[in-house]
Amino acid sequence: MSEAAMTSQAKTAAAGRRGELLATAAQVFARQGYDATTVREIADAAGILAGSLYYHFDSKESMLDEILSGFLTELWTGYDAVLAAGLGPRETLEALVGQSFREIDRHRDAVAIYQRERHLAGQPRFAYLADSMSRFEAAWQGTLERGVAAGEFRSDLDLRLAYRFVRDTVWVAASWYRPGGRHDAGTIARQYLSMLLDGINIR
Repeated sequence: MSEAAMTSQAKTAAAGRRGELLATAAQVFARQGYDATTVREIADAAGILAGSLYYHFDSKESMLDEILSGFLTELWTGYDAVLAAGLGPRETLEALVGQSFREIDRHRDAVAIYQRERHLAGQPRFAYLADSMSRFEAAWQGTLERGVAAGEFRSDLDLRLAYRFVRDTVWVAASWYRPGGRHDAGTIARQYLSMLLDGINIR
């Protein structure tokens, strides 16, 4: 095997191990909270010495940064595609809910951390959290506003309350959803949309 091939294999292995360690850190952060978690606890959960963790990351903060920024990059790739698709308001709302549940399925621990650690948005390193929150509100509330203007959603809605209701109804699912459980993310998204858009009354 050539030296270049060996180097490539080593880099792939290191990247894979790094991803595993981030997944472990995300689980511990989601369970205990960022401030309450020590590097030693992450290392113990990963089955390595604390010193070995510093071979891959320079700090606990760096691990959290990669977890959150990676999740949000993927989230906004999906959201931006939905918002650029030229769909009507109802179809946009449906697509945003579906994308949200796919992200919960892929990044449940990161979602839980994002919800729990929003106070970090005041720190320079995590300023992108505040930007994401603003974009998130604009995307969802803007969709609701378009729906009211188009006559697809009720005109008597308090749009700020409606936005918060939809946001919290969808994203709180990260607290109980388990990948591989009884219902997959797509099924849950469809059920949520049925209740959100059509209600639970017998017609």
